[in-house]
Amino acid sequence: MFKSSFKVKIIAPTVIVLVALVVVLNVFLWVRFSVLGDYLITEKVSINSKNLKYYIESSKENTRAAAISMASNPKVVDAIKERDRDEIIRLITPTHDLYGINHYVVCDNRGVVLVRTNSLDNFGDSVLGRQRVTETLDGMESTFFESASFSRVAIRTGTPVYDEDDSLVGIIFAGFRFDTPAVAAELKELFNAEITVFLGDRRMVTTIWDDGSEAIDTSIDADIAKSVIESEREYIGDLEIAGNKFKAFYLPLMNYGEEAFAAIFLGIPVAESLEASRKSIRNGIILGLSGLAASVALLSYIISSISKPIIKLSRDMDDIANGNLDIAVTVTSEDEVGQLSKSVQKVVDILHMLLVGINIMIYEHERGNIDYHLDTGAFQGDYKTLADNILDLAALGTKDQLTGLPNRRSFDNRLNLEWNRAVREKQPLSILMLDVDRFKNYNDAYGHQQGDAALRTIANVLQQSIKRSVDFTARWGGEEFVILLPGTGSKGAVLVAEKVRKAMENELIPSADKGAAKVTVSIGVGTQIPERQSTIENLISLADSALYEAKETGRNRVAFRGDDE
Repeated sequence: MFKSSFKVKIIAPTVIVLVALVVVLNVFLWVRFSVLGDYLITEKVSINSKNLKYYIESSKENTRAAAISMASNPKVVDAIKERDRDEIIRLITPTHDLYGINHYVVCDNRGVVLVRTNSLDNFGDSVLGRQRVTETLDGMESTFFESASFSRVAIRTGTPVYDEDDSLVGIIFAGFRFDTPAVAAELKELFNAEITVFLGDRRMVTTIWDDGSEAIDTSIDADIAKSVIESEREYIGDLEIAGNKFKAFYLPLMNYGEEAFAAIFLGIPVAESLEASRKSIRNGIILGLSGLAASVALLSYIISSISKPIIKLSRDMDDIANGNLDIAVTVTSEDEVGQLSKSVQKVVDILHMLLVGINIMIYEHERGNIDYHLDTGAFQGDYKTLADNILDLAALGTKDQLTGLPNRRSFDNRLNLEWNRAVREKQPLSILMLDVDRFKNYNDAYGHQQGDAALRTIANVLQQSIKRSVDFTARWGGEEFVILLPGTGSKGAVLVAEKVRKAMENELIPSADKGAAKVTVSIGVGTQIPERQSTIENLISLADSALYEAKETGRNRVAFRGDDE
């Protein structure tokens, strides 16, 4: 029976070969394990070193985001301007976790500390003598490592704080301290490695214990200190700390003057890693032997019946995974592999159609045609959900979420398109730049929710006032709006501006200004017949200057700058 069985002829030598291979592999692994284990540990340190650098870069971005956000928060600006410490603390302290930082330092415009969130009792001292403070007061934003009195090893971003009149009221530093036991413990858990933070060559915090206590206030190895601190180089090597052997990585930290003032140590305990690897190998061998018998019978069938079409399908899938959506899956059998191939081809066709649609939509949006949408009706199920999400995402990039008008980016694209057309056709191009008069007073009187509602009403008035399909209305930012009028000269542009201004008067939005009964707008009109040597920025400058004139001469009026007809 067994002599005449073709499967036995395949299975028998296969089993013998596999068993022999397992035995040989087992012996080889144990012989070569020390070398392999060292390689694996070194590789783990190398990967962790890259991840640590990424963590530090992410921390820098977090401090920058926090500093800029707080410096642009009107409530924070007012609190700094009023030197209201309690209000500053109330506003900024809850944002620590939001931005992934652990302290702020807030100073007034003379460099006097108003708040240190990591040391609330220490304030009122002047830090004006520090270079970074002076540069920040001069308007410079910067991100750097530094050592200070209350944070010995920290990343900070400093940014100036201006009020609504662009007057400097103070500076904000957002920071992330590395010299705390909590941060060291967090890094240990994140990287599954021991962590030490050095200031100079002295250990500030560490997760390494020596005889029942943390190994702090001890010095780094002299040779390593020379390489890392003095020569400012990274270091990877073997060393022994508190009786334990480590595969270690040292990263020098550069301060504002590009000098290595501190370092971070990341160490993998060699004994623990080797034992974990040995256990994994033992478990793998046991599982391999256990599954060998069950796998052999299935192996012979798979090899003899479906290996060829699977290999072909695998090659096609590799092409698809590498981004080749023009491929045609050519497995045509009628079995399960053939059905799988047809299904794969359907997926490829759907993805190809979706990709083409996205590329066309991006092209149209970059040309300023933000009303062009991906046809989501051509998709079904999760593909339709994906298409709908892409469409929603595209809308986020092209439309202002408050008013529904095109946003600044969409306006810039459309302006560039119309400018080039005007240059070719030698036609005038006009911009109306609108600013809601005294809108801050309106927000202060009625609140930001009512202010948002007013902005939506103003946006509707602008859309209803513009009738031509080629005209383009967008939100410029804040309470400013802009209207693009292709092929319109100065007279026509001023007439449209007056129409818009009167429409706003007729809307009867109640004003918070005692001198006005309703909300009004000031409009600056800029007109130019573009030439190849002229620039878009000049046209925008004309409209902006006209808007300034309209506001300076009383508001609720139209002013013009540019080429007269």
